[in-house]
Amino acid sequence: MQATAPETVLTCRALLLDMDGTLVNSDAVVERVWRGWAARHGLDPEAIMGVVHGRQGYATMAALLPDRPMAENYAENERMLAQETADTEGVVPVPGAAAFLAALDGLPHALVTSADTALATARMGAAGLALPAARITAEDVSASKPDPEGFLKGAAELGFSPADCVAFEDSEAGIAAALAAGARVVGVGPRAAALAPTAHVRDLTQVTVEQDAATGGIVLRIAA
Repeated sequence: MQATAPETVLTCRALLLDMDGTLVNSDAVVERVWRGWAARHGLDPEAIMGVVHGRQGYATMAALLPDRPMAENYAENERMLAQETADTEGVVPVPGAAAFLAALDGLPHALVTSADTALATARMGAAGLALPAARITAEDVSASKPDPEGFLKGAAELGFSPADCVAFEDSEAGIAAALAAGARVVGVGPRAAALAPTAHVRDLTQVTVEQDAATGGIVLRIAA
C-alpha cells in the first residue's frame, strides 16, 4: 500500500493575498486586452503573455517597449485599466477561494494587488468574492511587483513583520516581490509551480485555515 504524502503546515500571524490568478481567475480578460494591445503595437501576443501577469500595466509596457517614454506608458495604462475594469466576462473565482476567504474572517489578512481599486472591486465582485477590508492596490505604491513595496506595506498595514506573514501568489513577479519583502509564499496554480515558492497548491481547495487557540496565530494546512 502506497504511503500518503504528508501535508505541509505553515504557521504565521497574517496573510497577504494577491488577487488575479490567486483568488480570481481573470485570464480570459487579460488575454483579450493584452493580445489586442500586442496587435496594436506589432508585438508577438504569445511572447507578451509571459510578461503581463503580476505587474502593473505600465511596468509591462516598459519591459516590452523599452524605448518608449514612461509618460506614454502611464497614459496608456489608464486607458487599459478602464478597459479591463469594464470587461468582466469570464472572470471566475479560483476553486476554493470563497471558502478560503470565509475561513479568514476575523484573522489578519490583506489584499496586495497590482490592480487599482476600481479593477479590484470589479473583479472580486464579478467572482462573487468579498473584498478584504485591508488592501494595498496600485494607488498605494510607487513601484510595481516584482518590487516588494506592496507586500511591505501590506504587512505594515496589518501591524506585522513580513517574516510573520505568508503571501499567496501565482506569478513570477508576485512571488519575487513577496520573497524580497521577507514573506514566505504559497504559490497558487500552474504559473507558480516552477517558481520555487515555499509551498505550492493547484488551487485553494488544498488549503485549510485554522487559528491556533494558544497563540492566536494562523495555521495553514496544505494538502499534498
